[in-house]
Amino acid sequence: MNLEQLIDQIADAEQRSGHQVSLEDVLSQIGRRSFGPLLLLVGLITMAPLVGDIPGVPTLMAIIVVLTAVQLLLGRDYFWFPNWLLRRSISNETLSNVTRWCRKPARLVDRLLRQRLVSFARGPANYAIAFVCLIIAAAMPLMEIVPFSANGAGIALTSFGLALIARDGLLALIAFVTTAATIMLVLTSLL
Repeated sequence: MNLEQLIDQIADAEQRSGHQVSLEDVLSQIGRRSFGPLLLLVGLITMAPLVGDIPGVPTLMAIIVVLTAVQLLLGRDYFWFPNWLLRRSISNETLSNVTRWCRKPARLVDRLLRQRLVSFARGPANYAIAFVCLIIAAAMPLMEIVPFSANGAGIALTSFGLALIARDGLLALIAFVTTAATIMLVLTSLL
């Protein structure tokens, strides 16, 4: 699956629901067995201009990342979320704006993805990715204080999601560097 196909699946969730699209609607479209698309989705939401900077959105995304990363660390084949989180929703209009905004970059990214340095994007490397995602999630509530820092977390999560989907180890390494830079930005801004 490439990124544009994933966006199409998310857009299908928008068309099948009423005025609101819940996390459960989106997960039923992208499937419950793939951790990469979920990290990618959270990353895209967090990275989106203005959406990722809405108070509460980074913290909600952090909860999803924690639940996903812990289950990846535990070696689960599929992920589980509590019903209260699955019922969280956003308006169709917001989701439509996010997916519309993401389409052009998705086409560009799809051209760049390929399997390379695969050992950094599968097997034991998945545990390192999950651990770093937990660090990102722990920092996301602080990112609500530092303007636009949540967008850096979104870039890292998006990169990790794409790395898991495409088995692109180079992208995973870039995500590790982006995470370090974002965490340093947050720490220097708060100190």
